[in-house]
Amino acid sequence: MRCPPTHEPRATEHIPQMIAMIEALIPKHAYEKDGHVLFHVPSMENYGELSRRNRDELVAGARVEVAPYKRDPADFILWKPSTPDQPGWDSPWGRGRPGWHIECSAMAAQYLGKSFDIHGGGLDLIFPHHENEIAQSCCAHGTQRMANVWMHNGFLTIDNDKMSKSLGNFFTVRDLLKKYHSEVIRLVLLSAHYRQPLDFSEAALEQAKATLDRWYGALRCLELSVYADLPSIQPQQDKETAVSAIIDILNDDLNTPQAIAFIHTLADKIFKADSIGNRGDLVDLTPQMRSTTSMLGLLQQDPEAWFRWQPAGQEGLTDAEIAAQIQARLDARKSKDFAEADRIRKSLADQGVILEDKPDGATEWRRG
Repeated sequence: MRCPPTHEPRATEHIPQMIAMIEALIPKHAYEKDGHVLFHVPSMENYGELSRRNRDELVAGARVEVAPYKRDPADFILWKPSTPDQPGWDSPWGRGRPGWHIECSAMAAQYLGKSFDIHGGGLDLIFPHHENEIAQSCCAHGTQRMANVWMHNGFLTIDNDKMSKSLGNFFTVRDLLKKYHSEVIRLVLLSAHYRQPLDFSEAALEQAKATLDRWYGALRCLELSVYADLPSIQPQQDKETAVSAIIDILNDDLNTPQAIAFIHTLADKIFKADSIGNRGDLVDLTPQMRSTTSMLGLLQQDPEAWFRWQPAGQEGLTDAEIAAQIQARLDARKSKDFAEADRIRKSLADQGVILEDKPDGATEWRRG
């Protein structure tokens, strides 16, 4: 279920807050010149702490070339004048518009407070954007920090190329959902640590689909098992231990790749317990699998619903048609007409339906 954000603020709706913050910065940390208001970087002793840049790097990395109204080359715009054909608002410094950074500081203060826990963004925003946000916010509010934790994500590439509309490799989640289940997309995004680059490709999607098929297969082991109605030995204790392990992993800088490896281990144990008929482990491991994957928003479906899922509007065999073909194959095998049985299996495979014969004679199926 989608949980919408509490607030979805627009910068143009918060011009008064931006003006008020700029006024709070004058005259100690900001100054006005020729209709411009600029933050004076040397006024903040620890400016550059987030990006760990020295003085020369700060000047070289400034977004705007040195202008005659700047006291220091590293100073950045808080407010700038607007020409008649540009958007603008009345202010104490004339008609103009806010600089890039002040918008975020003002809205963050409005909805999150002068200091808050977590601030996120891409690696490319560390400097100058986030560095300038910190400067504005801390100096305007007299606080030591803007956010307690800064989390910066790596870049997303498509088949090892930068995602770009001009390259034709740009697609939306809506496009992906026409072919893949949402959990497949989620698993791909979780497969790399958030601070590392992630290459989003068709191969990565197919691999994620195969992984989820395996995990859902592990869950199906219990639901189709003769042990399904047996009481668990110590499910609650083991479940809490598994959940605690996942929490420890995610508390380590949101280490989702390690969490995925942990879930693979649980799936291995389920398959092993199923193969040797270990009823206690099989029953106890399943709630562990459910509880740990749910923390990543995965395995939220019933296993049978997962294996029978297909994108909306996609044409294909119905569940009833597949069941009828499986029964026809079973009848052919009983009649020792193995050529017909093989033909039915291949026909289903050609239509994206994969069969798996179990030791007890049952046949499971899934859409490929």
